[in-house]
Amino acid sequence: MCLGVPGEITEIDGSEAIADFWGVERRVRIDVVGDSVEVGDYILNHAGFAIRKIPEREVEETMAIYESLFGDDPDEALDEIGADDDADIDIGRGRPQTTAPGGDAGEQDDD
Repeated sequence: MCLGVPGEITEIDGSEAIADFWGVERRVRIDVVGDSVEVGDYILNHAGFAIRKIPEREVEETMAIYESLFGDDPDEALDEIGADDDADIDIGRGRPQTTAPGGDAGEQDDD
């Protein structure tokens, strides 16, 4: 399961920005958002990409929802969702390819 994480933009450098996720700072791409992003804005981050600018009227409610998921330990929750990992991008894990008899590549059987 993938989870987007809200964070506050603290610095902008071209198409990249630094976002603060409950004290954990990460570099995120902001060029795919589609909206203008400024320092102080909140974004929804997924795999190192800001996928949505959170409207100002929704920030408080969004942050409250995520904080309720954290329980008593936000650091543990951030570890669980990978926000504290050095590798922000998770390569897709599709079904492995196998070589079928005769050398043709095919999908692995479900058996």
